Amino acid sequence: MITTMDIEVRSTELDALGHVNNAKYMEYLEWGRFEWVKANGIPLDFFGKSRLSTVLVNVNINFRHEANLGDRLSVRTWLAEMGRSSFRIGQEIVNQRGERITDATVTSVMFDTTTRSSVYIPDEIRHRLEPLVRG
Repeated sequence: MITTMDIEVRSTELDALGHVNNAKYMEYLEWGRFEWVKANGIPLDFFGKSRLSTVLVNVNINFRHEANLGDRLSVRTWLAEMGRSSFRIGQEIVNQRGERITDATVTSVMFDTTTRSSVYIPDEIRHRLEPLVRG
């Protein structure tokens, strides 16, 4: 399932050049992933009940156009791919004119909080996530 979250650019998100500061896009993308988790019915404490969690290991962002004060942005998020211990989230941000402002691929790894190392995605989690893959 692809989710969409809308944002209006505020003055506190601008840099000296008058457009959205690059670091803000990381926040927008994080908010989009949070909304994706909720919209897909994954309980927020899904990982908290065990020693498993996920950690970000790579974020690749392409900045396509600038966003400015008052722009209405839509953050679109989907599960793009699953591996044995990792998964990739695809995301894009478009403005009210339909222009792609930013696109990103975010890679996370299943993480054992006790051993502090990556582990295979357990079948229980894999079976819940695999139907959501939208390549």
